Amino acid sequence: MRSLQNAVGSGKIAHSYLFTGPRGTGKTSSARLLAKCLNCEKGPTPEPCNQCEQCKSITIGNCVDVYELDAASESGVENVRDTIVENVQYGPNFCRFKVFIIDEVHDLSPKAFDALLKTVEEPPSYVVFILATTEYNKVPPTIKSRCQKYEFHRASLQNLVDRLSFVLTSEGGEAEPAALTAIARMADGGFRDALTLLEQALLTSEGKITLQHVYDQLGLVSEETVDGLLIGMRHANVQQILALLEDVSRRGRDPRAVLESMMYRLSDLTRAAYTADGASADATREAALFETSAHIGRENLLWLRGAIAEAHKAIRDVTLPRIWLEAELIRIASSRSVKDAGPAGRALLEPEKTVPGPDRAVVKTPRPQSTSQNARPVIPAPPSVEGEPDAKEPSTWGQVVKELTVKSKALGMRMASTNASLESEVLTIEFIRQNEYDWIVEGKDNRLKQNMVLDTVRSHYGAAVRVVYSINKAGGEPIKLEPEAVELPLEGEPLYRVVGEVFGQNGNSK
Repeated sequence: MRSLQNAVGSGKIAHSYLFTGPRGTGKTSSARLLAKCLNCEKGPTPEPCNQCEQCKSITIGNCVDVYELDAASESGVENVRDTIVENVQYGPNFCRFKVFIIDEVHDLSPKAFDALLKTVEEPPSYVVFILATTEYNKVPPTIKSRCQKYEFHRASLQNLVDRLSFVLTSEGGEAEPAALTAIARMADGGFRDALTLLEQALLTSEGKITLQHVYDQLGLVSEETVDGLLIGMRHANVQQILALLEDVSRRGRDPRAVLESMMYRLSDLTRAAYTADGASADATREAALFETSAHIGRENLLWLRGAIAEAHKAIRDVTLPRIWLEAELIRIASSRSVKDAGPAGRALLEPEKTVPGPDRAVVKTPRPQSTSQNARPVIPAPPSVEGEPDAKEPSTWGQVVKELTVKSKALGMRMASTNASLESEVLTIEFIRQNEYDWIVEGKDNRLKQNMVLDTVRSHYGAAVRVVYSINKAGGEPIKLEPEAVELPLEGEPLYRVVGEVFGQNGNSK
């Protein structure tokens, strides 16, 4: 607004303005203020008096020379012609300028933009256009090039808290500082959303607004509960996770609200972990953020943010969200062991699960560790082996996994956490997680995946080797399940034998 005030004060008034920015950041309100500045009896002035007839009528919304058009509901070419094109031909009735405010201008139809273009391009001297939009990229370049652009940004947490305190004092209300901080955090940088939430809290509270009242009103989960869930997931403490989720469910919190609260809290904890400014509005909460973020660790925070974001995206299609949320949080906690990792905050890998045997070598391949959902899978080092020291599997299975990773990153990532053992020309690939087993045995394009594995295995172990997939649950005896038709008919040595029989030649000759 400072640049606009300077322009009005110096008399450099443009014929069209374009206000762009997120919702609730004051674009339409600033457009009305600009209309006051242009039409005030003391103006054009950067500080309207709010006492003259022009200012009062604009404040009430019944000024005949200030037109407001909501393009979201009036997007047709007829609306533009009736409201703008026809009225532009006549001068203002009692104001200095005719001001046309078009909110959500990007929603206008292509024909409506065509009808507006000529007027915006060559407007009369007494006409000023103020266009507001939340999606600047959807405004046609022909309109953008004829407007002065002003960007509106989200407010900081401290700015929102200060504004909420000012409004609360003006209304004669009281609130805990933590309650105002919670409201400001949920507003996500929007003044309008923050004021709406404050108004709801004032109407529903009996006396002073407390933090617990804000949580109950908005259906949110307290920060203490969220911290308990995050720490429980860090240590894979299933009992703690289930107990907290049971308490949350008893309070009537929606599972989606649980994930949203976790995402907001993880955002604050990440800022605190990387010592970014603006992570908190008061010193007490900031100290708690730093303590919790240090306990969880930087890498674990990034890992949790990615996992919770994926869960929040998936819960929209779930029919039993409460039951699903329990299983999902336990799965996330169990998918990566995040025990104490020392001062660097580096999480340890889960202990490898093996099935030892007296006469079979079992390959142990460590799981890949990543710090975000988009991180590339880590190619494991040559695996270690239990059993015979001269066994073939350690180097061979490691080469198979690496080659599969080159062919398909998704396939290689899932194979990296498997164990493999060879007995009587049967290679058993053992999965630890059910979802990874289902992905290759029953998932989409499973035959293609299995054939890719089979070809790669045979290139290292020999053409006569067969592949069997199994699941090892809780370290017990593996359940072997052989998929149907893993290998294609008539390939390799069998194909040569059939050719020899058909043509009466030696099956080994080509």
